[in-house]
Amino acid sequence: MTTTTQKELLRSLPSVSALLEHEDVREWLNGLPRNTVVAALQSAIDAARKTILDGPGAEAVDVQEILSRAEEEIVRRSTPSLRRVINATGIVLHTGLGRAPLCDAAIEAVVEGASGYCNLELDLSTGARGKRTSHVAGQLARITGAEAATVVNNNAAATLLILQTFAAGREVVVSRGQLIEIGGSFRLPDIMRAGGVTLREIGTTNRTRLSDYEAAICDCTAMLLRVHTSNYRVVGFTEDVPIDAIAALAHRFGLMAVDDLGSGVLFDPAAHGLPPEPFVGPSITAGADLVCFSGDKLLGGPQCGIILGKREHIERVNASPLMRTYRVDKLTLLALEATLNHYADPQDALRSVPALAMLSASTDELAARARSLADDLKSAMPNEQFFICSDVGYAGGGAMPAHELPTVVVQWRPTAGSAQDMAAALRDSEPPVIVRIRDDAICFDLRSIRPVDIEPLVAAVHAAASGDEDSGPGEKLSLPVI
Repeated sequence: MTTTTQKELLRSLPSVSALLEHEDVREWLNGLPRNTVVAALQSAIDAARKTILDGPGAEAVDVQEILSRAEEEIVRRSTPSLRRVINATGIVLHTGLGRAPLCDAAIEAVVEGASGYCNLELDLSTGARGKRTSHVAGQLARITGAEAATVVNNNAAATLLILQTFAAGREVVVSRGQLIEIGGSFRLPDIMRAGGVTLREIGTTNRTRLSDYEAAICDCTAMLLRVHTSNYRVVGFTEDVPIDAIAALAHRFGLMAVDDLGSGVLFDPAAHGLPPEPFVGPSITAGADLVCFSGDKLLGGPQCGIILGKREHIERVNASPLMRTYRVDKLTLLALEATLNHYADPQDALRSVPALAMLSASTDELAARARSLADDLKSAMPNEQFFICSDVGYAGGGAMPAHELPTVVVQWRPTAGSAQDMAAALRDSEPPVIVRIRDDAICFDLRSIRPVDIEPLVAAVHAAASGDEDSGPGEKLSLPVI
């Protein structure tokens, strides 16, 4: 029951119309839509009303408190949910943080293409309607040696589209050790069921032989599928079958051989100082009819699924009714084309594609950058403790699993508050800084920190250490600038 005091406090609350006449609110209306301001004021009044009703000991809420709540609400509503963050975790292909950052050329292409119209499905030479994937198909074929190529929105879609197009209603043979599960509990057997195919498991978890494939082939078999275990490794007493042997067996029985490579490396990483990972060219040379992989993992481009292979098979994929549901938009194609341009020379790709540059950075280079970052942090916060340490990181994104990448970090042991508290404060900075914690210390891993991130990272750490919620790189505005 509402007490007399509560009723009086409720009556004392200002109305929205009264607050709209307040000097501060009039200022807001000069730069913000009226509806935004009205909604924020109503939300602040509702919060004050709830405070009064929640307990008999409530006190009067003054106008400035309501206006302060309204400011916070305006900032909350005006802050995008999807934002740029600083990745200080050292995980280069961090799925939670959007995997591969785009190269400068891709960013420029997206901005240019998004600012107006583009010839997405127009053949400029003839004026006739064109095919959207033609803008990258030629590049992909040249780089990999495939006859033809197409692009869909991710590699799971690529796998499903291949299965549905070539094996619906029939069996697909897969080694038991390759029945992968990717992020979000998305499992290969589920994809196969969705594609209308029957899974035929062969071999054991750790050993599968060519004879296992041959014994499984029957009148119902449509395809032999090899799946790269991109997010785990089976080690020890193991045996598997290379794609050339799988392809030769498949073709002997008139079947298709498909290689799902997952991570999508376009050149031999081991030849350029990176951990070994199967790359696309040898699968094509070995005779795989189709090869599919992701565009936003080790290729370092936008999220997409790439399908390469024999021309007749790519034409069937493009003609599938499902292709329209999985097709990519102009921004993806613009970014992919610009990224692929760097692959004319692998050394250019290593320099210019951020994911590859991060993965191939030497510990000497990372140490030099760590010393510079530590100096900046100590200069801004002389009372805080910062240490340069060696550590290990991972590629992430289901690539190069279990392979430790030697790295260099700057450790921060906060003088006030726990590492968990400071990590939460850093996530609340602008831009948010995402870190990892080890041995009760915050680690800033230089492998994934870009040069442009250094200044805002130092400002965010300073704000977290001082407990200043309203400071950041520049000052965090209480209201958005319009």
